[in-house]
Amino acid sequence: MAAALGFASAFVSLAVAAPVKTAHVEAELVAAKTAIVPGEPITVALRLAIQKDWHTYWQNPGDSGLPTTLAWKLPAGIEAGPIEWPVPKVLPVGPLVNYGYEGEVLHLVELKPQRTLADGGPVTLAARAEWLVCKEVCIPEGVDLSLTLPVVASADPDPRWSGPMAAAQAALPKPLAGWRANASGTGATVKLTLVPPPGAGDPGTIRFFPFAPDKIDPSGPQPVTREGNAYAVSLPVSHTLAAPLDRLAGVVTSAAGLSEAHAATIDVPVAGAVAAGARPAQAAAPALDLAAARSADADPATIVIAIVSALVGGILLNLMPCVFPVLTLKVLGFATHKDSHSTMRHEGAAFAAGVVIAFVALGAVLAVLRAGGQHLGWGFQLQSPAVVTALAMLFFVLALNLSGVFEFAHLAPSRVTNWTSKNRTLDAFGSGVLAVVVASPCTAPFMGAALGFALAGSAATMLVTFVALGIGMALPYLLLAWFPGWRRRLPRPGPWLERFKQVLAFPLYATVIWLAWVLGAQRDNDALLRLLVALLFIGFALWAWRIVRTGGARPWGVAGLVAVGITAAIAWPLFVPDSRSVSNAADRRVAGADPDWAAFTPQAVAALTASGRPVFVDFTAAWCVTCQVNKRLVLNADDVRAEFAAKKVALVRADWTRRDPAITEALAALGRSGVPVYVLYRPGKEPLLLPEVLQRSTMREALATL
Repeated sequence: MAAALGFASAFVSLAVAAPVKTAHVEAELVAAKTAIVPGEPITVALRLAIQKDWHTYWQNPGDSGLPTTLAWKLPAGIEAGPIEWPVPKVLPVGPLVNYGYEGEVLHLVELKPQRTLADGGPVTLAARAEWLVCKEVCIPEGVDLSLTLPVVASADPDPRWSGPMAAAQAALPKPLAGWRANASGTGATVKLTLVPPPGAGDPGTIRFFPFAPDKIDPSGPQPVTREGNAYAVSLPVSHTLAAPLDRLAGVVTSAAGLSEAHAATIDVPVAGAVAAGARPAQAAAPALDLAAARSADADPATIVIAIVSALVGGILLNLMPCVFPVLTLKVLGFATHKDSHSTMRHEGAAFAAGVVIAFVALGAVLAVLRAGGQHLGWGFQLQSPAVVTALAMLFFVLALNLSGVFEFAHLAPSRVTNWTSKNRTLDAFGSGVLAVVVASPCTAPFMGAALGFALAGSAATMLVTFVALGIGMALPYLLLAWFPGWRRRLPRPGPWLERFKQVLAFPLYATVIWLAWVLGAQRDNDALLRLLVALLFIGFALWAWRIVRTGGARPWGVAGLVAVGITAAIAWPLFVPDSRSVSNAADRRVAGADPDWAAFTPQAVAALTASGRPVFVDFTAAWCVTCQVNKRLVLNADDVRAEFAAKKVALVRADWTRRDPAITEALAALGRSGVPVYVLYRPGKEPLLLPEVLQRSTMREALATL
């Protein structure tokens, strides 16, 4: 019978749930023994294996952060004690000091099964573990964990975990023994006096970690002086002190040990009068150090993640409304060609080369301008009214072509059209370049982080990232060109194709409307009117030229040329830079801006956080489609606005529709080169960087950290 139970115990111990991995942490529940014995306490642990350079938090996180929590779901007859916190590390973050853990940490918990717990069948210990993991940004994470163990009369130590858990148990801080401790307060300072026993050696560096937040300032110095045979530690009182500080409770650590213990707990009364400390000068919120970001080039894993993100972002770029119609027709063109496999592969390779070279050229221009002192990021071209105007005209012409108003072959001399038909490889290369041009107003998911990493890194890293972005965008077309079997799945050409082309024109018309709105936000209503009138005459000119090329009277051609001249005269002022191409602190709002949102300046954000208010910053632009979707579906939702108001969050909008060096620098400090970017600044805590695509649940979880 004992052998059977031992076998069952071993089987169950091997059948426990595997570790759960999040983006930055691996978590699991482990036990010191292979089974549960009724009436005999058993120690289990939440094991967190934290990614390098990231950290989680102690029970008192210090200046910022949140402690790890465990919410147990245990069967009847088993009770769980509190987390037994390991000794924390001091984690400096800019001017702040946090208390937490790096690497691997075991959070021990003692479970007490009742004597009446029945022997035999296994029981499942389940818990919801939640933590905040931080580097330069903070990410709240949580997982559901379980551990299944049999209930038997006796249990053996788990061969894998009993040793590490015993070591973790031995390293836990124990009540101070041998030494005597007392505390006294004078104003904004508490003096902790530690009196060693006879014969005790020098303890070395001493540090005090208070159990409760808002008592002792974590970032303040803790100088140690010798008073006879005693050691006096001066502890700065927190400026956020609310309740009276009548007891000093926490963990004392020393380099050489206190009676052979590296860490000991104390809980002593505080004599004298204690007052809150002075509010420290507000420092800039900790953000990404660009020098550190550049040094990240040496981390192969980081580079691989950036390349994969760029590759996926390039693939998703094909689904954007400004790209999808053009590339769809390019793909459907396979169905109308009966060329050899080698010809199709040459065209596919030429198209891919055009896409990649265009992306690299765009990245090179951006790199050169940034090296010359320009404050630019991804989407910089859309901050120019001239570029927006040109793109609106280009998309309008493409839409008219899909609608059947004219054919591109009618615009060029017959010798040119004949030459392009005979040189289809070069024509495919030009189509790839055009695809990047029409994709320039769009930003797909995954692109933001990849481009932010590229622009903060070396020239080689930037080049590789832009190449990956181009490869991702060209990949669907290239695969169809390279594998003829896939092309057989394409629909056969027929009358439906012409109708489908006309349907695809409408996303392009929608893009024109959006670009016109962007221009109005950048300039004014007069600029918007100029663009609309210019588009009207462009449409008339193309229609008139079609009449001439299909045998109509020549006066229509003259009318078309006159329309082109009128278009140039009307649109020319839109291509001339004016002082409003670069915004300033007093003029950042787009037309119809929400009065509940304040305009962004670094000074405004610093002042708001210094006053003790949390601040939510929306880095946005009129030309950013994702920004507008997030604004309408999430940020403007009634429940989200109510949560903002309940938490007294100051709302700040950083409008990047026009060039703004202050916003560009703020984005770079956060490791981003484009919008959207959403940051929740929390006084005394690290800023919380939210995903590019928002959800209401994401906002609620972020606001819950305040």
